[in-house]
Amino acid sequence: MSDFRTEHDSMGEVKVPAQAYYGAQTQRAVENFPISGEGLPTELIRAMGLVKFACATANRDLGKLTGSGKNPLTDKQVDALLNAATEVAEGNLADQFPIDIYQTGSGTSSNMNVNEVISARATELLGDDRFAENKSVHPNDHVNMGQSTNDTFPTAIHVAVGQGIQDRLLPALKQLHETLCAKADAWDKIIKIGRTHLADATPLRLGQEIGGFARQLELSVGRAERALQAVLELPVGGTAVGSGINTHPDFGALVATVIANKAGISFVDAVNHFEANAERDGLVECHALLKAVATTLFNVANDIRWLGSGPRCGFYEVKIPSKQPGSSIMPGKVNPVMCESMMQLAAKVIGNDTAITVAGAAGGNFQLNIMMPMMGATTLESIRLLANGVKAFNELCIADLEPNEEACESAVEKSLSMCTSLNPHIGYEKAAALAKEAFKTGKTIRELCREKQILPEDVLEEALDPMRMTEPQG
Repeated sequence: MSDFRTEHDSMGEVKVPAQAYYGAQTQRAVENFPISGEGLPTELIRAMGLVKFACATANRDLGKLTGSGKNPLTDKQVDALLNAATEVAEGNLADQFPIDIYQTGSGTSSNMNVNEVISARATELLGDDRFAENKSVHPNDHVNMGQSTNDTFPTAIHVAVGQGIQDRLLPALKQLHETLCAKADAWDKIIKIGRTHLADATPLRLGQEIGGFARQLELSVGRAERALQAVLELPVGGTAVGSGINTHPDFGALVATVIANKAGISFVDAVNHFEANAERDGLVECHALLKAVATTLFNVANDIRWLGSGPRCGFYEVKIPSKQPGSSIMPGKVNPVMCESMMQLAAKVIGNDTAITVAGAAGGNFQLNIMMPMMGATTLESIRLLANGVKAFNELCIADLEPNEEACESAVEKSLSMCTSLNPHIGYEKAAALAKEAFKTGKTIRELCREKQILPEDVLEEALDPMRMTEPQG
């Protein structure tokens, strides 16, 4: 048996792998784009399957597939089309989508790849020859009915991005937030020194510090929710330029309803299909919010890395779980690897945002953005990195993080910033002079105050009470 078969398209003959479900247009794209060696993300292919299912459902309900147009389908053929689209949406036939990310900027190659695979699989489900020239379910006339790549491909991007945020990223962020909240409550009585500019500052409680991290995660959850909101409008129904040529006026709204019900996300028909086809501003906004989440995660991981530095020559105010040997030459060394992993993936997401921004600004000319495959793949990469990274960071680092109460409390009394609470009693200038003298002599602020009898003992004790310093005083 030959390794190839001959397929035809509008440009002529093409040799296609003999057993492939896809056809000539897919093969041309495989040959034209040997760029990265990476195909579109699985999430995006599955979303395209869902979009094709929703489009076929809408066309069935509108009487378009079985009507009096060219090559009407029987009910059995429609069912085969829906079943084949469902298989793609469920991740089946995953090896049939070989086209590189860096392809035609509209995603036409991948749209036709999906159309060809669904056409062949539907024909096969009907018991017919999936290699036949005239398939029982046609890739353009039936699978792509009422559609253009220009509206369905960005629709699939929005669907995949929305699913990734809702199903993976938001649960991970919420769980990390809950873990940090629990640590903040448990450590609320542990006093430690604050730091600004990496220099000693006034005391605070470890629970307050961790509570600040928890609030950052709470805000990140809100940002991720707004990122989801930014992609809820679906372009489908605009067809080639936004005018809706060759489709029913109700098509876009019906498709959006089917997708919303299947995905459990409140996707809606675009308010203006010319905007929805031409611009990817919603995706730019979505990723900008993901970048903000990444910035927060970088900050939290880095602070925890610093707090755990040591164990003998650093701060070591928290004990980071030991996960693996840290050096090939220094026995016994253990590094904050989960913090470092989080910081690296956050840096990648921050970098990804530049690509998304440039593509959104420079890739949209008139009625179409021509950088969509890269935008979709990059946004999904960012979601995947954030979701997986947050889950691992929570489970392998934060969940087992422990306080080092002795280290936290030992530095408080030595801090020169203890003099801050003396300001209301002796003024800023005198307090500053005390701090300078304490540093020069190696004495504590308390020792100098007693030596110089700056304040009565009871007033001094109250003023230099570290716990009082961690709350506002009237």
